[in-house]
Amino acid sequence: MRNLSKSKIIAFRQCQKRLWLELHKPELRDDSASEVVFRIGYQVGDIARTIYDPDGSGVTIDIEELGHGEALAHSAVLLAQGHSPVFEAGMRIAGALAYADVMLPDLSDGTLRWRMVEVKSSTGMAAYHQDDIAVQAYIAVCSGVRLSSVSLAHIDNSFVYQGDGDYRGLLHEVDLTDEALSRGDEVKQWIDAAQVVAALAEEPEVPTGPHCTTPFTCGFCGYCNRDKARPEYPLASLPNLHRRKREQFESGGYEDIRNVPDDLLNAMQKRVKQCCIIGKAFFDAEGAAADLSAFGFPAYFLDFETVNFAVPIWKGTRPYQQIPFQFSLHCLDQAGTLSHTAFLNLTGSDPSAALAQSLVDQGGNEGPVFAYNASFETTRIRELAGRFPELATALICIIERVVDLLPIARKRYYHPSQLGSWSIKAVLPALCPELSYTQLDGVHDGDMAVEAFKEAVNPKTTPQRKQEIEHQLFEYCKLDTFAMVRLWQIFSGSSI
Repeated sequence: MRNLSKSKIIAFRQCQKRLWLELHKPELRDDSASEVVFRIGYQVGDIARTIYDPDGSGVTIDIEELGHGEALAHSAVLLAQGHSPVFEAGMRIAGALAYADVMLPDLSDGTLRWRMVEVKSSTGMAAYHQDDIAVQAYIAVCSGVRLSSVSLAHIDNSFVYQGDGDYRGLLHEVDLTDEALSRGDEVKQWIDAAQVVAALAEEPEVPTGPHCTTPFTCGFCGYCNRDKARPEYPLASLPNLHRRKREQFESGGYEDIRNVPDDLLNAMQKRVKQCCIIGKAFFDAEGAAADLSAFGFPAYFLDFETVNFAVPIWKGTRPYQQIPFQFSLHCLDQAGTLSHTAFLNLTGSDPSAALAQSLVDQGGNEGPVFAYNASFETTRIRELAGRFPELATALICIIERVVDLLPIARKRYYHPSQLGSWSIKAVLPALCPELSYTQLDGVHDGDMAVEAFKEAVNPKTTPQRKQEIEHQLFEYCKLDTFAMVRLWQIFSGSSI
């Protein structure tokens, strides 16, 4: 019998095949999509220790340093003594083990009991969190640990950091004691069934399906789909395809959108299907030009790059708040002169005030401000106006000039290579093949920009590397707004 960790039991809950692969072929797992989530979880865990152990008297079990055997033995001693909080306390029963994020001694009834708190970096509670807590509580109780309460602590996204290192209020606790302690029989069945799967000599046959991405994307998706025929234009390429409709298509044997009957599609979906059949783009040039005809000059083209921290580090900001650290701004005048300005702050201090002032200074007083999926930019500007009242009037004036290019692109243009997406990175290669994000050095998309920013502001980053990142970020964001300039030129029919 294996000692299955809590994470392995939760893996079994998602998919039997996933559990077997986790145990027998872990090298096939692709963890790249989970790395950022893991880092955030570690960061939130560190802050949780300061919240639950403000005087620093607690003990953290370092599994990496001690190894499972010693970590479990040391945990047992600490949980028997009850002198202080214990973090990452290990508990084991026959066939299963778990490490609790937070264990707080409770002597309120004159005996030693423990408050168990599981810390999550999400801003709410999901169904699988309840399964997670139930497994942990069952293992604790069966290992002889008396629990007074069982809670889940998740991030409260209404928390505003005051810049003083005090994160009290960052976490919101949900009491799950009754539910967690009442599911012991259910958890035992999971463990027993997981042990059966773990003991299989061959991997179980489990077809791919919605469970592959619910409640999160499985790292073995690539392996499980390795031999699956991939249609040239999969159903995912249909815009606004709801889950039930997709399931209807799949049950009808439709895998390629070109085979889906027209009477099952809406007008936009029919257009996409037809483009794929003929292999050519749809472009309503006359309509696009009419959409843009009302907007004069100078024409501005704006794009932000933002960072969001689960644990806010700058005063006046909230968890996961999108904080702009960079903008690119192209300006095209009636004579056809194109100029470019930009803002980028890599000092590590809050860039918000300086960025807001620079945007006001560089954004002009008249003329449209084009953005792509403009609600993102307008929301960021409105947040800046709320934080800096002295700039609010000027910032709101910029918002009133914003024009969104995305609805025009969605209504007037589609190329089969977009595969159902109207993101600028999907539209640009079709309209302007000479421009490519893949040719950029280092930073090719928004996620890479965020990671590059975090690396740049890390005190351990060398000045040379920081300079490299600055150039990469500058060129990436500049291409975003130049791409909008090119889209505007093509859509407007301009010779400028």
